[in-house]
Amino acid sequence: MKLWKINCMESNNPGLWQRWFKHQCVAVGWYSGWGFSLTGPTSDRGWSRTRNALQAIQPDDFIVVALQGNRLGRVGQVTGKAISDADWEPLVPRRRDMPDGEMGRRIFVRWDMTTGPDQRDMVVLLPKECRFTPGELRPTLCQINSLPLERLRSTMNDTSNWVSLLTHFGYEAALSDYMPAYAYHLEDGLLPHPDAKIREKVFSDRSRLDVLLIDRQDRPVVVECKRAAPSGADVAQLRHYLLRLSEETGLSPRGILVHGGARKLSDEVRAAAAKQPPIEIVRYELRVDFDLCT
Repeated sequence: MKLWKINCMESNNPGLWQRWFKHQCVAVGWYSGWGFSLTGPTSDRGWSRTRNALQAIQPDDFIVVALQGNRLGRVGQVTGKAISDADWEPLVPRRRDMPDGEMGRRIFVRWDMTTGPDQRDMVVLLPKECRFTPGELRPTLCQINSLPLERLRSTMNDTSNWVSLLTHFGYEAALSDYMPAYAYHLEDGLLPHPDAKIREKVFSDRSRLDVLLIDRQDRPVVVECKRAAPSGADVAQLRHYLLRLSEETGLSPRGILVHGGARKLSDEVRAAAAKQPPIEIVRYELRVDFDLCT
């Protein structure tokens, strides 16, 4: 049994991963009507490589869904294929500018529901030490040789690697608006800083912090909001704000970096955050509820 990876073009086709999950299949495009036949000569290198992989995949092989940004959806075991030119059944619906639809060559799978997040709107962010090679990431469909399946399963079952599927929400701007009004959700006793001149201060180098709060000890708290997993550069950016605020106001602020990545931090980020002045790192999670109006 072999392990394969297929790229899910979620950024081009929002909701595609959910369609794959619902229909228990993965799929590629390259419709024969566009000149991409499953047999015969082709000058398209991408299609040549993909159709070779399509033909090589066999029932009982495993396939993992890869999303943008080193994220994974789920592992499935192959149960069958409908990849011939005559089998075209698009998962991206037909529309006026795409009358043939897209993603119509299907590989049927049985999803492994014991590997990865329980919720369908959560995915796995692979840590740096457990990622595919560049040669495995680029192709739409290819065999994985760099990681054994069991190591991949173990990584996907580590809840600290789980992140939200949503990537297009304006997290940073929304958090910057949310934080002053609901600062106590971040830490009990936090309030917006009362001095507007300090709260809205632009430093001499023209940089400007995201959010300035004040804690129970009347100590300023600089909050920096990041949509994805934090980097060492993000920690350095926040520490720069702390030093600038201290130099220009004489205050001794704390720093909190709020991010939407996985709970597990990289060694680089942990080491950077431990330097003086130390940076606290907190993960947020977006939740939205809907109620029917009457």
